[in-house]
Amino acid sequence: MEKNAKIVIIGAGIFGLSTAYQLASEGHQNIVVLDRHMPPVPDGSSSDISRVVRFDYADDDYLDLAYEAYVKWRDDVKYKGIFERAGYILAGETNGQEWITKTMSALKKKNLPWKKLENAAAAKKEYPMLSGELATPGFFGYHNQQAGWADAAKAVSQLRDDCFELGVSFIAGRSGTVIDFETDSKKSIKAALTLDGNRVIGDHFILSTGAWTSGLVSMYNSVLSTGHVIGYKRFRSTKVFLSMQTSRLDGLTSPSHRDTGMLKMAIHGWGYTRTPRKEDLTAVRSNISSPPLIPPRERRNFVPRDGEARLREGLREILPELADRPFHKLALCWYTDTPSGNFIMDYHPDYANLFVGGAGSGHAFKFLPVLGKYMSLALKKKLPEQLAQKWRFREEYASQTDTFLGDGSRGGPARRELDTEEKAKL
Repeated sequence: MEKNAKIVIIGAGIFGLSTAYQLASEGHQNIVVLDRHMPPVPDGSSSDISRVVRFDYADDDYLDLAYEAYVKWRDDVKYKGIFERAGYILAGETNGQEWITKTMSALKKKNLPWKKLENAAAAKKEYPMLSGELATPGFFGYHNQQAGWADAAKAVSQLRDDCFELGVSFIAGRSGTVIDFETDSKKSIKAALTLDGNRVIGDHFILSTGAWTSGLVSMYNSVLSTGHVIGYKRFRSTKVFLSMQTSRLDGLTSPSHRDTGMLKMAIHGWGYTRTPRKEDLTAVRSNISSPPLIPPRERRNFVPRDGEARLREGLREILPELADRPFHKLALCWYTDTPSGNFIMDYHPDYANLFVGGAGSGHAFKFLPVLGKYMSLALKKKLPEQLAQKWRFREEYASQTDTFLGDGSRGGPARRELDTEEKAKL
């Protein structure tokens, strides 16, 4: 790409912002970012009080990249006050140990330290505040002291400001809400069309709109937008993450947020879908799931009743004294899932100048310090071959059904569609 070419980035989440910053750092002089709201976008998956930072992966490529990002979170002065180190426990029941075993093996192969926990008592010895049963009987897991958490909203705000300082432009609101594209006879995009009729002309277009992507272009059944339950309670906890894969909980608790005193918990399961309505103005009418288009000022204080019940069941297993206390807030966080859990960083097969970057599948935020680097390499078609294959745009899913099987880290009840009453509350 020429340094003076007009680059239009649609989406101001971590994929879009990190790419804008990286390209501006490389000398590209004409970059504009479009979104429905100035970042942090209230209903975007990267907008929250905390996100896990760890490198515990069964997959070697993700482990390497996550460790690269972790070192930057830990050592780079720009993340002081945003990132905090904390221990991490990955545990579950014996009958679900395959994914955990693979993760331990990958860490061992890389000579990265971790400590096997023989039983729930060993986990409680590391962190006495864990008062629940912790997947007993049949506890299986380990402890990794090299982990932490990042204040997600602060990280995104800093990345936004870094972009400002390098001359990146932003258009937000109705003028930044893209609903379609204008193309020429050669299927090259000439302009992004917005909700208020604005035409944003460009030479190169980068689509990083997360859970809204499949409403703008055909994604060949390679992504699925799913809502996942998160909850917040006031509680001062010690520095610990606990990720549990059990018959009752498939989720995570994290340390209390330093500014708000909130303890965040989440369910990393199969989630909920929402079929768009006609009035949602999606360009692709075959889109099978997406969140509402117009962003609220903050996430709606709502989750389905069965989701709240699962959060409480999980708390009874980890911190039973919190299980029956009122939640300060409940919300749905929208993932952009792929069948394998892999990201997408590749050119769209239907357009000559459209690059798709994203599909975080619920685990991308931790890579924030290095995402822009790899997005830039992918744009230039210079990714290492194994990553180019892993993150390629996959057309083969178009004619397949029930392809969204994940990376082995999820469980619990089957994915379901939100009912009419639940959709109205969103």
